[in-house]
Amino acid sequence: MNFTKDDLQKEVTYKTSRSGGKGGQNVNKVSSKVELLFNFDQSALFTEEEKQLLWSKLQSRLNKDSNLQVVCEEERSQLLNKEKALDKLVLILTNALHQPKIRKAVKPTKAMIAARLAKKKIQSAKKQNRKKDFGD
Repeated sequence: MNFTKDDLQKEVTYKTSRSGGKGGQNVNKVSSKVELLFNFDQSALFTEEEKQLLWSKLQSRLNKDSNLQVVCEEERSQLLNKEKALDKLVLILTNALHQPKIRKAVKPTKAMIAARLAKKKIQSAKKQNRKKDFGD
């Protein structure tokens, strides 16, 4: 990850509008809902490989203008909603750029096989001891 919140802050645009929900009469007067738009194709923060990876993983989240859109209307304050939207954007981008470690298949060693079989024998013996003897 070669970007910070401050770097992203310079490249995002915000749209604000009136939000529903809690706030009473304040909701009708203040534009607290924040819509963050980010176009990673035009961003200087990512390499071409990263842009391709972002494009493939976030294609369903892009709007018709190829902008990544994050909406936040949880708080009553526009400033807090802007911060939360930026945090969400950072989370989305880091999750999209994360590439899991490739697992190498390994054969079990003889010691591992022996330990597993010994554990199975112990479990089997426990269950055999629990059986009631009705023969006598």
